[in-house]
Amino acid sequence: MNHERIEQKLSILADAAKYDVSCSSSGGSRKNTGGLGNSSKSGICHSYTEDGRCVSLLKILFTNHCIYDCAYCTSRRSNDTPRAAFTVEEVVDLTMQFYRRNYIEGLFLSSGIFKNPDYTMERLVRVAKTLRTEHRFHGYIHLKTIPGASDELMKEAGLYADRLSVNMEIPTKSGLALLAPEKNHDDMKAPMQTVQEQIVQFKDSRKVHKHAPKYTPAGQSTQFIIGATGETDHQIMRLSSHFYEKYDLKRVYYSGYVPMLSDKRLPDISTPVPLVRENRLYQADWLMRFYGFGAEEIVDAQNPFLDLQFDPKMAWAMRHREHFPVNIQTAPYEMVVRVPGIGVRTAKKIVSARRFTTLTLDHLKQMGAAVNRAKYFVALHVPNPHLNELMKDNFRDVLLSRTQSKFKDDRTGQLVLF
Repeated sequence: MNHERIEQKLSILADAAKYDVSCSSSGGSRKNTGGLGNSSKSGICHSYTEDGRCVSLLKILFTNHCIYDCAYCTSRRSNDTPRAAFTVEEVVDLTMQFYRRNYIEGLFLSSGIFKNPDYTMERLVRVAKTLRTEHRFHGYIHLKTIPGASDELMKEAGLYADRLSVNMEIPTKSGLALLAPEKNHDDMKAPMQTVQEQIVQFKDSRKVHKHAPKYTPAGQSTQFIIGATGETDHQIMRLSSHFYEKYDLKRVYYSGYVPMLSDKRLPDISTPVPLVRENRLYQADWLMRFYGFGAEEIVDAQNPFLDLQFDPKMAWAMRHREHFPVNIQTAPYEMVVRVPGIGVRTAKKIVSARRFTTLTLDHLKQMGAAVNRAKYFVALHVPNPHLNELMKDNFRDVLLSRTQSKFKDDRTGQLVLF
């Protein structure tokens, strides 16, 4: 092996992959049955470096050659950038070497599209198949699927990968037509549909045949690029809700557009990355998946953008003060969990503990609630003086004056949820 050439390829193709944020695992439960690696016990938890790289997976492109010319992509065919491509054997060898050195816990493999979708997808599948069958690799594998690839390749990919994903990229059809006229959303949804059908089919098979193989046990995900076109948060959240319901996705990822290329169809190269908006979308997504909120409750046609000054749950509570205060002693769980400052785990503790004691703000704090926010929205067995603020016309200003934002203009790192 020419190590110098491999190092050059790795530098180019790892750098090209860093803008794809949809590589966090997991949900995978692949067990080690005598080979190498383990995706269930290693607890693959990934963090991200400041420039978006995932540090515990080997995150690379198979190639950055591409037949498409998407305006937002550094690998687009008209971009003058160094090009490279791995062979199947090189990716397999790199994965095994990195794993044995404890550099990584798995592989995230995406690719530009050279020649045609089937030609590219076939090579991605061969990488996963070789790792599983020849090297008995039981670590985590996430493959990007290629829109337009045949159903047969999609079906085979899910037998070796823990997770499959296809990036929707631009959320609206008009935006995609503007920036990537050679693509369309229907082609991107097709592999999602195939994967979803296979997941259901294999689950049914396992009910009858105990040893039937698992199909992409960590499910599938997708990613939206945010801020490259004029899409609203309302459009994005509705689309995410649709994908969760129709394709049973495990995650939707939101990637703030990073201006890298000059193109009159794109935001100016000096436009800041919409990090706060990206974080608010993740918070809103969290509310849909774990708090029982519908997309239309979080943002609607009259308020199509998320409030950047408050998290989506606080913003919803301020718009719907008629639902508050919530009696913490008697309210159903579904309302307790909607109180700003009270998370899912704390809400469950509250519902359990109130059967045996009369709760106070101190109790809520001990159970993990952010009382500095929750105190304005809960009724207790004793008068709560903070409720006087709730009905004031300037309630929003009161909260702003008493809130210290964690967002700094000079921030560069990963933001946190809630």
